[in-house]
Amino acid sequence: MADKQISLPAKLINGGIAGLIGVTCVFPIDLAKTRLQNQQNGQRMYTSMSDCLIKTIRSEGYFGMYRGAAVNLTLVTPEKAIKLAANDFFRYHLSKDGKKLTLLREMLAGCGAGTCQVIVTTPMEMLKIQLQDAGRIAAQKKLMAAQAQLSSATSAGAAESVVETRTTATQITRELLRSKGIAGLYKGLGATLLRDVPFSIVYFPLFANLNKLGQKSPDVKAPFYVSFLSGCLAGSTAAVAVNPCDVIKTRLQSLKRGVNEDTYSGILDCTRKIWQKEGPLAFLKGAYCRALVIAPLFGIAQVIYFIGIAEFFLDMLPKRRD
Repeated sequence: MADKQISLPAKLINGGIAGLIGVTCVFPIDLAKTRLQNQQNGQRMYTSMSDCLIKTIRSEGYFGMYRGAAVNLTLVTPEKAIKLAANDFFRYHLSKDGKKLTLLREMLAGCGAGTCQVIVTTPMEMLKIQLQDAGRIAAQKKLMAAQAQLSSATSAGAAESVVETRTTATQITRELLRSKGIAGLYKGLGATLLRDVPFSIVYFPLFANLNKLGQKSPDVKAPFYVSFLSGCLAGSTAAVAVNPCDVIKTRLQSLKRGVNEDTYSGILDCTRKIWQKEGPLAFLKGAYCRALVIAPLFGIAQVIYFIGIAEFFLDMLPKRRD
C-alpha cells in the first residue's frame, strides 16, 4: 500500500466502493466455490465450476447464481473498508521511525488487518454460505427422490414432493439470534481467523512489494494497471495458500447438510474427517474458483483504493471554517 496518509473517511469510502464493484463482478464464481467445497465424496452434484454454474442456471435461473449476493453487497463495504484501512493504519504506526517497513513489519500489519476484518466477515460469510448452498441441497434431495421413484413403485410422486423452501438472510439472522444469540452469527469465528489472518499476512506484503516494482520513484504512485495486476497476483497467491482453511471454514459454517453428509464439532474434527474420508486433495476443493474470485476482487479493490475516488468527492465538499 502507499504509505502516503489518506483521511480515514476517504479510506473507508474507497474500500467500500472497491468491495461493491468487485463482488458484483465475481459473485457467481464464489457461489460455485461454496457449492464445490461443501459437496462430500459420494454425494457429488457438480464436477467443476462450469458444471456447477450451468446446473445452477438450469435449475434456479440466471439469478440463482446471485443467491446471497445481497448479504455480500450490504456487508462488503464495511468489510473491505476495515481491511484496507486497518492495513494502512498498522503500516503507518509500524513505520513511525520514517524507515522503510521490513518484511516482518509488513506481515504484522497484514495480521492486524486480517484480525480486524473478521468482525464483519464472520457473520457475512455465515449468512452468505447458507443462501449459496441451499440450491445444492435442494437439488440433491430432488435427485435422491427421483432415484427412489425409479427404484420403487411405492415412492411414486416422491420427486415432485420435494419443494425447496427459500429463506432470506433476515429469517436466518432472526432464527440464529433467537436460538443462539449473537454467538450464532459468529459460528466459525476461529476458522475465519485461521483463514483471514494468514491471507492478509501473505497478501499485503506481497502486493506492496509487487506494486513498488511499477513505481518510477518512491514518491510517485505506480500506474493503475500495475496496482491492478499486483492485486490480482497477490490475491490469487494468498487465496490458494489458505484454501484448506477456507474449506474447513465453509464446512463448519454450513447449518444444513445434504443427504448422508458429515457434521463437524470443530476445526480439528473437521480436518480429521476430511483427511480420512476425502483425502488431502479435498482441502484444495474450489481453489481455482477462489483464485478467480480473489484475483479480480483485490485487483479492482487496489485500483479504486489507489485512485482515491473518495478523496476527489471529499475535496469538493465545502470546508468548515473555524
